[in-house]
Amino acid sequence: MAKRSAPEVNAGSMADIAFLLLIFFLVTTTIETDSGITRKLPPIDDTNEPPPPLKERNIFIVLVNANGDLFVEDEIMNIKDLRKSAIAFLDNGGGTGDEACDYCQGARDPKSSDNPRKAVISLQNDRKTQYGRYIAVQNELVAAYNELRDREANRLYDVNFTDMEAYFNDPEYLGDKDKLKERIAVIKELFPQKLSEAEPKKRN
Repeated sequence: MAKRSAPEVNAGSMADIAFLLLIFFLVTTTIETDSGITRKLPPIDDTNEPPPPLKERNIFIVLVNANGDLFVEDEIMNIKDLRKSAIAFLDNGGGTGDEACDYCQGARDPKSSDNPRKAVISLQNDRKTQYGRYIAVQNELVAAYNELRDREANRLYDVNFTDMEAYFNDPEYLGDKDKLKERIAVIKELFPQKLSEAEPKKRN
């Protein structure tokens, strides 16, 4: 009796099916990305010149320890009070002469910052500081800058600074982006974001 040959499976279209499935999964799959903090690093200094000395009153020290406790200028503080305290420091305007600030609305305490261009916020943390706590402190400090920038943008241009940045980054914005860019630069010059982050401390 003659041996029957097994019928062959037509696999000609398998490659097309696999390709279509690949496209389907690429289109429908969402890739989770870790959220972080956007920071623009300063340009590399090729001159090797030491930075100018900072006056102690122009430095606002914020420390988050391993337990998540917040210390501002060596005094424990609730995080809900951090933004107000940072604004008071940045907007103090205690300088005189060339370092005077004519747009500052603070207490003008001679023991606090001279002007916003000189004021530096130094954020320090421990290696065991929880990331969520670190982000919360960062948000409050950045919010302090944004609140002051909003105030000046409203005073000069009758619009919030955050709205100005949103318009500038909107590809569908039909206004004059060159003019908007100049105005954003003016506000940033009035309240430059000088947020220094020290190397996390390792405690035994």
